[in-house]
Amino acid sequence: MSEIGIVGLGLIGGSLALDLKALGYHVTGVSRKPRTCEIALEKGMVDRSGVSLDLLSGAEIIFICTPMSLILPTIGDLIPHIEPGTIITDVGSVKGAIVSQATELWPHFVGGHPMAGTSEQGINAAQRDLFKNAPYVITPLPHTSMTGVEKLSKIVEQLGCRLYQCSPEAHDRAVALISHLPVVLGANLIDVCMAAQESELAQNLASSGFRDTSRVGGGNPELGTMMARYNRSALLQSLRDYQDNLTRLMGYIESENWEGLEAILQYTQKSRALFIKP
Repeated sequence: MSEIGIVGLGLIGGSLALDLKALGYHVTGVSRKPRTCEIALEKGMVDRSGVSLDLLSGAEIIFICTPMSLILPTIGDLIPHIEPGTIITDVGSVKGAIVSQATELWPHFVGGHPMAGTSEQGINAAQRDLFKNAPYVITPLPHTSMTGVEKLSKIVEQLGCRLYQCSPEAHDRAVALISHLPVVLGANLIDVCMAAQESELAQNLASSGFRDTSRVGGGNPELGTMMARYNRSALLQSLRDYQDNLTRLMGYIESENWEGLEAILQYTQKSRALFIKP
């Protein structure tokens, strides 16, 4: 039975622990908070848990599920406690700012990003099958350990994820478009509505359309800020592209070019299905 270590037992780390334990792995969880470790044990998420990284000395693969800013420091803190062949991976939503530096710190690092989650945070939000049918991206460098890629890929497939592999840079450009850009746009939509003269009436009239388009803009502010901070270049480019398209749409409306506007709406109506997997 392989031993898997998880650093950070929040929504993602806790959900990983639940699924990996159900798959028959021996799971060790580490958290900075003793109470979180106790909850993980009480809920049966892990086989053992504690606040010390030396608990992970026997792990074959370790998932770092901390906030983005703590991924690299955590790798540095892990090094004295693990075997030379231990595989380390992360679940951060930005790869370019992490993978190269992480690989310099630890040659058996493999960047990863499970694209699943909920609006809830913390260990009590963890749930079984969170990753089932969700995309899971692995972002190796040309010199990344193939053994590490193969072992991580096997686990990802066992979780029931849709496995993808690409460069860190391609990953960051893609998620800027479909994840990070919507967060900024959703936040801006809410901000515009709050500043409007009819804000109170709009709040009373808001229904499913507003709920759907604003949802990610009302998410975790810390996570949204870290997305922008670590994926700054790709996010700015996606915002510029969005701004150019918005200017074009405004031009159609200003000039009363309803045929041009309808053509765009017909195109987007057909194209949306390409991004929404059944």
